[in-house]
Amino acid sequence: MRLVKTVAELRDAIAAFRRAGKTVGFVPTMGFLHIGHLTLVAQAKAENDVTVVSIFVNPLQFGANEDLARYPRDLARDSVLLEEAGVDILFAPEVAEMYPRPMSTVVDVPELGSQLEGAVRPGHFAGVTTVVTKLFNLVQPDATYFGEKDYQQVTLIRRMVEDLAQPVRVVSVATVREADGLACSSRNVYLSPEQRAAAVIVPRALDEAERLYDQGLDDPAAFEAAIEKFIAAEPQASPEVVAVRDPETLAPIDCVQAGPVLVALFVRVGNTRLLDNRVIGRGRTETRKAAQ
Repeated sequence: MRLVKTVAELRDAIAAFRRAGKTVGFVPTMGFLHIGHLTLVAQAKAENDVTVVSIFVNPLQFGANEDLARYPRDLARDSVLLEEAGVDILFAPEVAEMYPRPMSTVVDVPELGSQLEGAVRPGHFAGVTTVVTKLFNLVQPDATYFGEKDYQQVTLIRRMVEDLAQPVRVVSVATVREADGLACSSRNVYLSPEQRAAAVIVPRALDEAERLYDQGLDDPAAFEAAIEKFIAAEPQASPEVVAVRDPETLAPIDCVQAGPVLVALFVRVGNTRLLDNRVIGRGRTETRKAAQ
């Protein structure tokens, strides 16, 4: 595996692969990798000649009171995992390399990015789509891979790619979970043992949503209120976003039973925000268990 830290090095490496007629798969990450990331890498490797992974904690997508400074970082550990996974290029730039001067250009999908998670993290998704566009410009991948845990993010990126005619195929990969159902996330490391035990309320709330759907509850407001009440029964959990939406457009819906519907959750456990979702009413399993 080749570790590159500058734009010039990355472009030289990609150009060499392109001259050889190689296809490129790309997995953008913020590092502190877990099995979910490695699942994305495995799919990228299976579908492309060359696999590129980026590790960049992007300041544009963090708000003033968010966890940019303490976001977990361990490049040495991540490098070992990616080399073992057979990655060809790891691009790990410093902030000054990605943003040599303050960005004047913003890529935004405001209609999709200002709701759900975006409603409680203003500007977050504009930071995401801006950095992803820049990374696409640098890597010029044939295909890029994102986890379905970040369902809204994948939806925005698909729309951005379509609107801007970016020549990349966006591949979403099913959420990978711990044995107790909690979605794998770099932020899980923030949880104390007691908070980690409490955090299972999040995937259990998705199971509760399935139960409510099967019972025939149809009113979206009542459906959301029932899930919020279920989560709030855990004293350490604070539901910030509980929403049932159209899974294609993220738009509010008039009735749940018209299905399929997206159940989107954004729950704070302690000071840690946990994101999860499930599309219900379409008769297929949305999750995979992580190997222990």
